[in-house]
Amino acid sequence: MRALRSIALLVFGLLWLAGPVVSAGRQTVEIVSKNGVHAFSVEMAVTDAERQQGLMYRKELPEGQGMLFDFQRDQEVGFWMKNTYIPLDMIFIRSDGRIMRIAENTEPLSERIVPSNGAVRAVLEVIGGTTRKLGIAAGDKVAGSIFSGR
Repeated sequence: MRALRSIALLVFGLLWLAGPVVSAGRQTVEIVSKNGVHAFSVEMAVTDAERQQGLMYRKELPEGQGMLFDFQRDQEVGFWMKNTYIPLDMIFIRSDGRIMRIAENTEPLSERIVPSNGAVRAVLEVIGGTTRKLGIAAGDKVAGSIFSGR
């Protein structure tokens, strides 16, 4: 297990040094968990309009893809699932790239507020069940161009 974690951290470091992959509003972010490094191709939501729209009205979200909401600075945020038809895992991330908390399998179409429970720089939304399946947990490290934990 220790060897696996060491290899994962080495791969994470090499990917981090290589920098993020960026193309037309998409980036790649990697999460280092106890089970290894997990890469996600994400749409960036950086404007108020993009963050308000989010993943609303989508009927599917492929595994390995998601949306990264960048708030430009650490702040308390809240999300809802209004007009969102698929369950999502919401990963709340501090500016240093550490995962603060995860809201798993949020309820489609719900107007219940899902709070960050603390100041975060970004939120990564992925298909519901992804974090459990991959062993991603609070405290894990996220690498991407917007995070300062180099």
